[in-house]
Order: sequence, then C-alpha cells, then structure tokens
Amino acid sequence: MPAQSHPPERGTDRSPWNWLLLPAIVVPLLTFLFNHDEPRLLGFPVFYWLQMAFILLGVACTTVVYRMTRRRD
Repeated sequence: MPAQSHPPERGTDRSPWNWLLLPAIVVPLLTFLFNHDEPRLLGFPVFYWLQMAFILLGVACTTVVYRMTRRRD
C-alpha cells in the first residue's frame, strides 16, 4: 500500500512586521487630523492633500511589510 502524502503545511503569517499595517488603517480614521480648512497647500484645503499623504503612508507601510515578510525560497 503506498504511503499517503500529506499536503505541504502552510506556515503561519504571524510576523511582527504585520503590526506596521495598523497605522495605515488607523491614521486615516482620525478625523480630527483633517477636519480643518487651513493650512492650504497650493490652494488645496488640508483634507485633500492629507488624503494623498495617507495614500503614501499606506503604500510605504505595505511595501516595508511585504519586503520584510516575503519568503525567499
């Protein structure tokens, strides 16, 4: 009788680097940061340019987490 082969075990993804994703989620939810009209940057109220900054924050956090947790086979 042939030996049963088990599927390869999946590793857990419990890297402490994953905590770096939390600021990219929480910071945009802090409405007091952008609930103003001033200061303006190139004529745009704080809401608009801060939303772009939140996107850059999310991209930076995601990139760092990806690079630090990817598997090198």
